[in-house]
Amino acid sequence: MAGAASTGTAHAASPVFAHGVASGDPLPDGVLLWTRVVTSAAIRWEVARDEDFRRVVKHGVTRASAARDHTVKVEVHGLRPNTRYWYRFRAGDAVSPVGRTKTAGCGSELNFGVASCANWPAGHFAGYGYLARQDLDAVIHLGDYIYENLVGTVRPHEPAHQCVTLDDYRQRHAQYKTDRHVQALHAAHAMIATWDDHESADNSSSIGSPQHDPATEGPWGARLAAATQAYFEWMPVREGRLDRTFRFGELATLTMLDLRSYRTDTTILGTAQRDRLITTLTTDGARWQLVGNSVMISPLKVPPLPGLPQSNPDQWDGFPVDRDLVLRSLGDRKNTVFLTGDIHSSWANEVPLGGQPVATEYVVTSLTSDNFDELLKVPPRTASLQVEAQFQALNPHVRFVELDSHGVSTLRVTADEVRFDWHYVADKRDPDSAVARAHSFRTRHNTALTERVPL
Repeated sequence: MAGAASTGTAHAASPVFAHGVASGDPLPDGVLLWTRVVTSAAIRWEVARDEDFRRVVKHGVTRASAARDHTVKVEVHGLRPNTRYWYRFRAGDAVSPVGRTKTAGCGSELNFGVASCANWPAGHFAGYGYLARQDLDAVIHLGDYIYENLVGTVRPHEPAHQCVTLDDYRQRHAQYKTDRHVQALHAAHAMIATWDDHESADNSSSIGSPQHDPATEGPWGARLAAATQAYFEWMPVREGRLDRTFRFGELATLTMLDLRSYRTDTTILGTAQRDRLITTLTTDGARWQLVGNSVMISPLKVPPLPGLPQSNPDQWDGFPVDRDLVLRSLGDRKNTVFLTGDIHSSWANEVPLGGQPVATEYVVTSLTSDNFDELLKVPPRTASLQVEAQFQALNPHVRFVELDSHGVSTLRVTADEVRFDWHYVADKRDPDSAVARAHSFRTRHNTALTERVPL
């Protein structure tokens, strides 16, 4: 994969655009553009075929207001499929950084970045900067884009308390958008994002969170509404549902799941989302079905470890009926690949049903959030080696697991195979840390199997 792709300017060209620019949710004929300004103003926008803006193909005017925290979203249509464009905003004499984006389309190959679990106080986001430099069609973000809590000591969160109110969540999102690696990533590639729990509260659902105290933090519904409003203001996603489908011609369809908004004690998907997912998986004609899935769908038995339960009901393990319905719907089709985050570690799984693999699952590690060695306060690649072996012994469908490293992943899709690579950060405390490819696996079409690819 090329490593010299042109990116947008990492920092805002004017303090008026202190939070950079972003694009997201690419369609064959369009894309969503995002920015934020520091005051209410008329905002002009331009889309061009070249980064010097000699060939402007779309332009218009919108307005930023306090009602949406001065964030701006523009839906641009009438573009060519599978085509790169450059965009920028103007507010008076102030000019934003230039962003680059790409519409969805059908080629012989797709390349995605994959990321999850970016906790500001736990470290720096060098992995995002690394993805910004790659030649990608888009970046898939699987959740925990922000953290509402205060876990970590590398750099302080703003505000300096757990997020509860709309102002809290807005301030937290704003802080993340000032990071130079975040700005570089968004300026370089369109993002296709869903959320997990920390965009609201740990282990959240539609009915509450074990980390929410109504006595001191008010009704859960009010907090969830605040977190939701801030997310849709500050993220380059379309208004409405986060469970949505993106089609890349005949090669692949990507279905993004929302595993928090419809979750109750008995369902992780909700009936309507489950039906939509099953319909896509069983009737869509694309060669590959990719599923953006925030928590692990593979069953997982946990070896006996101090302080850890032997199962994780926050994952699909807590909702076996939903999982069984989805996996049974696949029938003989073995072209489904689940892309997963949340668990702060790297996994390659052959998702079983009745003892046989019916899909594959690749799990990206955390960008910075603490993983096994940090949680147990042991040196990396020491105690984890034995635990990794225990995981594989207890779970024969786990073909690879690495519990200690931080980083990002890339996904390459061709007609013959899906290839998933893990790229690890040398030191998450270093904002300029080296990042290098560490492991590579692939799934050949219609096999639901994983195999290691030599580096």
